Amino acid sequence: MKISKEEILHIANLAQLTLEDSEVEKYMENLQDILNFANIVNNAPVEGLDVTIGANEEKNIFREDKVKIFEDTSSLLQNAPEQDRNMFKIPKVLN
Repeated sequence: MKISKEEILHIANLAQLTLEDSEVEKYMENLQDILNFANIVNNAPVEGLDVTIGANEEKNIFREDKVKIFEDTSSLLQNAPEQDRNMFKIPKVLN
């Protein structure tokens, strides 16, 4: 399908755009490229392919929670502005 200058001007009018002549040519080329690509996609061979929604059927796969002991708490807390019982002490946020 070949796009015409009149079609570009009609689309611009529908979108309430004012285009210069140089812009019309640029938009014609760009829209023609888009339509050519859409034509390639529409004509892609899909016979014999199964319909799929995703790459696989696995959903909500989570790793198991494991408690890990952090050995070097002093290094971790060295940047804390305040500490209390080996924990960061922060200002109260709830009443």
